[in-house]
Amino acid sequence: MTGKGLILLAALVALCWQAPIMGRDSDFIVIAHRGASGERPEHTLAAYERAIEQGVDYIEPDLVATQDGVLVARHENEISGTTDVDQRPEFAARLTTRMIDGEAVTGWFTEDFTLAELRTLRARERLPEIRPANTAFDGLYQVPTLAEIIALVRAKEAETGRTIGLYPEIKHPTYFAGIGHDLAAMLVEELHAAGYDSEDAPVFIQSFEIGPLVRLDGMTDLRLVQLVSAAGGPADRPDVTYPEMLSETGLVEIARYADGIGAAIPLLLDETGGSTGLASRARAEGLDVHAWTLRAEEPFLPPAAMGCEGRILNALRDAGATGVFADSPGRAVAFRDGSVAALCAASDWEDDPVIGPDLREGLSAGGAQ
Repeated sequence: MTGKGLILLAALVALCWQAPIMGRDSDFIVIAHRGASGERPEHTLAAYERAIEQGVDYIEPDLVATQDGVLVARHENEISGTTDVDQRPEFAARLTTRMIDGEAVTGWFTEDFTLAELRTLRARERLPEIRPANTAFDGLYQVPTLAEIIALVRAKEAETGRTIGLYPEIKHPTYFAGIGHDLAAMLVEELHAAGYDSEDAPVFIQSFEIGPLVRLDGMTDLRLVQLVSAAGGPADRPDVTYPEMLSETGLVEIARYADGIGAAIPLLLDETGGSTGLASRARAEGLDVHAWTLRAEEPFLPPAAMGCEGRILNALRDAGATGVFADSPGRAVAFRDGSVAALCAASDWEDDPVIGPDLREGLSAGGAQ
């Protein structure tokens, strides 16, 4: 290996082991999707803490309500996939079927449990076939409350000296309003009480529905994000589809009440990894554009990733996105901060003209994690 190659290799290996703080692209944020859900069971304090330790900008708790009106973090109000409730005979009689956003769902629901009851359950990995290593943590963690998540963030801010943002999503707000739980009002009350009450606060509130965001726009100065998918539409507006909302006039309307969109990656990138133009159009209306969801595991990777999700992050940034939700946020932070080559496997680089053979040989010998 030449002297120049050795210098490049040393620099690349160093990037592999640490995410540099200086030179960070502060305009592109990394959001820990349900915490570090690629490494710990999702929506646990352990998953959030792991993500914070990896340097994320925001952690994302999905919020639902308990029977006694406490906000807790679960991806859905149906909890059989993320807790051990189906192994608890004392709760067997609470198995039921509910209509959630027009679909029949069978299972156990947070709104049928008091917080005290819910606290007896333990979290488990939602995708054990894809993330078997996470099952080692099954049974260790409780379902956290929003108050506990805020307390964790405050403690880690004091410990690290850096700002850690919150990016909560209110789940099925129209459904919950119908059973007496106003998630939007509950969330604003709790955030304002904790000192998050201005547009400069490190908070984004997100929802797939329209009405709750319009209400929130009149309740708080905190930033709001309209979530959109490639198909379907808001549960509270059956007359509207997400594709319609992403038209020129649709984006103008979103900008009246929201500060950004949270868009599925296929809405922002085509099959080759090129821009669809949506991010640029949304940015032109003054909207932030946060993409969901970047995942490291092979079943989730589109062909344009060529086996490495860092290439998708770079493509999103090139397309004009201003942030990304990531299940493996430590990797996303490293990619964002410039170490894509170091974290992508050497075998993925055979056709990459930027990486020379000396560098590939060195990384194959142990330079890349």
